[in-house]
Amino acid sequence: MEYKFRFCSSDGAEPPHGHIVKGKLSAKVWLMSMEIANNHGYNNREVAEFLARIDESRADWMEKWNEFFGI
Repeated sequence: MEYKFRFCSSDGAEPPHGHIVKGKLSAKVWLMSMEIANNHGYNNREVAEFLARIDESRADWMEKWNEFFGI
């Protein structure tokens, strides 16, 4: 199962971040600092894996955040 990266429409007042979901696992990552805001079930290897994937295209995710929230 692949990781799904999501924005939530109710999160626009918060700094740019994404929710990473895979089955029953979830995490929230701040896009500017690449820090984990919360982690529900991912192990260290999985966190490192999805952080690397996000970091590779962080500029694209920031652009998508701005488009999504009309910034």
